[in-house]
Amino acid sequence: MSPSTSPRFFTEREVARHSTKDSCWVLLGTRVYDVTTFLRMHPGGEALIRSRAGKDLTRVMEGPPHRHSPNARRWLEQYYIGELDQESGAEETLRVRRKASEQAEEKSAEKTSKMEDEDENSSYKLCSSVDLDKDLVDWRKPLAWQVGNLREKYDAWVHQPVDRPIRLFGNPLMEAATKTSWYWVPVVWLPIVFYLGWHCYTTLAQGNTRLELTSDFSIPIPKHVFPVLFMMGWFLWTFIEYCIHRFVFHMKPPAHNYYLITLHFLLHGQHHKSPYDGSRLVFPPGLASIVVSLFYMSLCKTLPETLGTSVFVGGLCGYVVYDMIHYYLHYGSPKRGSYLYSLKAYHVKHHFEHQRSGFGITTTFWDHPFNTVIPDEKF
Repeated sequence: MSPSTSPRFFTEREVARHSTKDSCWVLLGTRVYDVTTFLRMHPGGEALIRSRAGKDLTRVMEGPPHRHSPNARRWLEQYYIGELDQESGAEETLRVRRKASEQAEEKSAEKTSKMEDEDENSSYKLCSSVDLDKDLVDWRKPLAWQVGNLREKYDAWVHQPVDRPIRLFGNPLMEAATKTSWYWVPVVWLPIVFYLGWHCYTTLAQGNTRLELTSDFSIPIPKHVFPVLFMMGWFLWTFIEYCIHRFVFHMKPPAHNYYLITLHFLLHGQHHKSPYDGSRLVFPPGLASIVVSLFYMSLCKTLPETLGTSVFVGGLCGYVVYDMIHYYLHYGSPKRGSYLYSLKAYHVKHHFEHQRSGFGITTTFWDHPFNTVIPDEKF
């Protein structure tokens, strides 16, 4: 709802009726929110919100068991639709308020009709979660070339998430190149995993692969070692995943450097600004191939080719699982108490409250030795 329009008013009975997965409303004091589109995104699961549909969430937002962050509260405001009418039985008053509200909305619609006609085919017109007149950037234009001008305001701005798609470039081809559907990750990379995995296993099965420890001494590598090499590669990937996320994606660009700010936004900042933009939750294969190629060449220069490739296959499989888990953490509804449920809650805290910690995606293992574990909440 635009802040310039008068709020709509609803009775308690009306709010209580919206308690299904197709229409779910909640209250915060007297403010009414339609959180239907947020149900599957909620880290606590869809059922948790639906169990509180039509009720006041004031105590729930404060905790325990979880105190919601300022970003979470800001996020909730995107779903604001009106106010609760507390004058019991005052149907006439309610009708008068609604009529005034509708008249105000009609006037506002006339003022913005020209803008809406221009943006009719734009995907981000479907969302009205940002005050276009007060935000630091112009959401009607591509953001890639604007964010560098935010300078010292960029870090705070990019870590205030919104629920709307982002357009990075004006050129349709460049824009399309930044978007990837989740299924392209397994489609592109899993055939390579299967082929190289089988190739390495059959090569080791021939019994000709040896690891030279010195010029005079070497040991044979049997086929039974392949699963060990595979898991070593997977474990190595979890470390690479952590390092890339922490030291590359979460670098803090200097406030005076337009180009580094722009680069950061393109690499990862846009994901923190719009964490539920489903078209940008996995790596585009073209960009990922650069990291994959460097990983492969490093291993093959360090180890004998067959051993290096075996480790690489495990790492590549780990990468595929990483991207799939990352997508699921944003859009899935894992069972309460499961491993993925705890990962989802952990990752959402990283987005909304602890952007300088919680860098593990598939596992929180590396957060412990590097002291970046998201702390438990205390009340």
